[in-house]
Amino acid sequence: MTDHPNIALFHRTFAAFTAGDMESLAELFHPDVVWHNPGQSPLAGEFHGREATFAAFQKEFQLLGGTYRPQLHDVLANDKHTVALLHATASRDGKELDMDYVIVFHIRDGRITEGWDLWSDQQAYDEFWS
Repeated sequence: MTDHPNIALFHRTFAAFTAGDMESLAELFHPDVVWHNPGQSPLAGEFHGREATFAAFQKEFQLLGGTYRPQLHDVLANDKHTVALLHATASRDGKELDMDYVIVFHIRDGRITEGWDLWSDQQAYDEFWS
């Protein structure tokens, strides 16, 4: 059985994101993407458009100073969605993040049109960023 094409899309997105390769990400994200970061942290919000979404990613990269280490557990996909199960570690300002999370993508015509980061302990995640 071959993998769904949206699994390959996720793997390309994951590789580009972890490398900070915004040029490759631009090919994978629809210009009108909507990105959802739930919670109460300084990174929380709903970001409309690729420019605003990528600015949020850049802020996260900057604040983490290269300490973000995601580990992919599994990816599930169909024609409209991709769900990835991950674990991440990071540090900033003497605080440590060590948590499971899920990324959900809506996909249309081979591009990400909407996305969510969903953390296993939103309160602890918000405290990491406070």
